Amino acid sequence: MRDILLIALYAFLGAAATGLAGAGVLRLIRRRSLTVSLAVVAAVAVGAMLAGTLVVAQAMFLSEHDLSVVTTVAAMAAVVSLVTALLLGRWVVARSRELALAARSFGEGGDFAAPGTPATAELESLSRELAATSARLAESRERERALESSRRELVAWISHDLRTPLAGLRAMSEALEDGVATDPDRYLKQIRAEVERLNDMVGDLFELSRIHAGSLALTRARISLYDLVGDALAGADPLAREHGVRLVGDRVEPVPVEVDGKEMSRVLGNLLVNAIRRTPADGTVAVAAERSPEGVVLSVTDGCGGIPEEDLPRVFDTGWRGTHARTPPAGAGLGLAIVRGIVEAHQGHTAVRNIPGGCRFEVTLPSAALPSAES
Repeated sequence: MRDILLIALYAFLGAAATGLAGAGVLRLIRRRSLTVSLAVVAAVAVGAMLAGTLVVAQAMFLSEHDLSVVTTVAAMAAVVSLVTALLLGRWVVARSRELALAARSFGEGGDFAAPGTPATAELESLSRELAATSARLAESRERERALESSRRELVAWISHDLRTPLAGLRAMSEALEDGVATDPDRYLKQIRAEVERLNDMVGDLFELSRIHAGSLALTRARISLYDLVGDALAGADPLAREHGVRLVGDRVEPVPVEVDGKEMSRVLGNLLVNAIRRTPADGTVAVAAERSPEGVVLSVTDGCGGIPEEDLPRVFDTGWRGTHARTPPAGAGLGLAIVRGIVEAHQGHTAVRNIPGGCRFEVTLPSAALPSAES
């Protein structure tokens, strides 16, 4: 038993010395090809065995014949190991280069196409991750293009919508200044109306900029949707009367929600104004609120006649107005974008769908947590 322990000790010391030397070599060549590293590992394995054998031979006084046999066997093993390591290294390096070329393609704006040649499990996993990253980058580029298109449309439409009232204000102010205005009071009222309109546009732009910057601060409170809808209907009633549109809100459940009352009033106000302006005279705009498995659904239904199916995905985009007209009632295309931004800030989501004779805008909000029972 003692002899076996001594042999094990001597073999370990010899192999350990070779292993330490191999570790040093691997550290020095850590930036070299994987093929070289695999060759060093194979050499270290065989060298450790040979070094342990030589140390044991010197300590235990093996015969020269036995030592030459062991050395020859170790040398043959070293040759086979090195050849195998080189072949494996070249194969792995080739697969890595194929993967690098495929990754370079989507890094330059293309799509990632995984190499068809089978690879190791690690390289296959890396290929799947690169494919998923390529898909996410493609979606991101598509969103960026859509946002850039929306920004260009917004700038063009805002420029037009600002130019029209400013030109009117300039003409009316010059008429008042020159004393050629036949009815100064009417001109002053019109100037005030145009200023209010410009103020609303600037307010919408400021609100949208806060939403996009992520700086929309919400002050949440527990509110009943019944009260929220009632206040919104009261505020939109004058505009509805002006357009000859009936407002209906008899399907509103008193469902509690935890929201920012001011911001959600703006959401409802924007939806109602949008619905009233696009509903013909003698039409109806209906508001409903009810529970659903996803939370609380607040809906506004109008009589606009429907939205083209190809435009439905863009309804809540910044600058979308659904018409090429540049008339003032069309607005700057910010109202529905603000609606989506505020609702998403409340961890909710928006949707729109066509119904017979019009469309239905839906806002889904998380349900308010039930109050805990006092013990």
